[in-house]
Amino acid sequence: MKNFNFYAPTQVVFGRDAENELASLVKKYGGTKVLVHYGGQSAIKSGLMAKVEKQLSDAGISYVKLGGVVPNPRLSLVRKGIELCKAEGIDFLLAVGGGSVIDSCKAISSGRFFDGDVWDLYLHKTFATEYLPIGCILTIPAAGSEMSNGSVITNDEVDGWLKKDYCVDEFRCKFAIMNPELTFTLPAWQTACGITDMMMHTMERYFSKDDDMETTDAIAESILRTCMTEGHKVMENPTDYISRANIMWAGSVAHNDITGCGTTGDWATHNIEHELSGMFDVSHGAGLAAVWGSWARYSREENMPRFARFARNVMGIDTTGMSDIEAAEAGIQAMERFFSSIGMPTNIHTLVGKEISDAEIEEMADKCTTGDTQTIGGLKILKKADIIKIYQMAK
Repeated sequence: MKNFNFYAPTQVVFGRDAENELASLVKKYGGTKVLVHYGGQSAIKSGLMAKVEKQLSDAGISYVKLGGVVPNPRLSLVRKGIELCKAEGIDFLLAVGGGSVIDSCKAISSGRFFDGDVWDLYLHKTFATEYLPIGCILTIPAAGSEMSNGSVITNDEVDGWLKKDYCVDEFRCKFAIMNPELTFTLPAWQTACGITDMMMHTMERYFSKDDDMETTDAIAESILRTCMTEGHKVMENPTDYISRANIMWAGSVAHNDITGCGTTGDWATHNIEHELSGMFDVSHGAGLAAVWGSWARYSREENMPRFARFARNVMGIDTTGMSDIEAAEAGIQAMERFFSSIGMPTNIHTLVGKEISDAEIEEMADKCTTGDTQTIGGLKILKKADIIKIYQMAK
């Protein structure tokens, strides 16, 4: 069991009409001039943006807006946000959307006072020392960014694009408003990608060499079972409030670090997928589903009993009479069947719609390891050659 420091300072306001508390929350956390950051037209068409603007105006809180966030949020828009904050004297950031919007807000927060190129933070060359506070209204449960310390940004200013993360506690939102009703109109694809992402946030922490933190393991297993059970329900009935609420809360708990307390996480699947979505601009959750099975088969010998436990406790497989390797394979296959049942791909060809080339695999593996100068993974330490093999297995 590893020592750990669990820090989850975000105030969560959850339930029907939770967004009505927006103005009081902004004031509580010191906001007087707000940048409202959002994605496309859905927040406008739904009436949510109008409600946000009215609340801020009625409370005497000044604001400016910046839309245009897309999945795999772009560095070019982050730069616009930073300049807008400087020009307008913004002192608080409000993300209205899902993980991409929140991640973009976090990047703007880190760059507002930084005397340098914000991309250097994501390249881990240095750290910022001052950040703008952030709040969010969550409309897409998936990334868990509303309670996490991480942000992932895609650099669209370089050939081939590059996707990198930056993680600091200052990124944790001051408040997260979560009304499950705001997710009723999500398309089935976004819902499925979100369920996959939150499950993978849990599984990245669960597949560890540390086997003596039963409390943490039990929490992780419960979240995974809940995501599958409620996920099927919400795919069948998108306006099922109870199922939407369970999925929404699972997404936050999956990535606020509680499912990793006392263990060492892996995160190889995320790193491998980041290069896929960086190169092909695919949905993050779908990319995770496409490569997870190959990663699992390549890495499982590092802790085969853990994969056998996963088969029993999460996938509900009766492993009586099975060896650990048989149980592990049964569990991996069951997880892939679940992904398929909610419309997720389980290989790269299905994900991107074509056969990827050896050159593309080489480039992704090179970026993933920064030219084979870094390793990834906590369960199995992976070098560039290992990652190439996993991409090939996942083709």
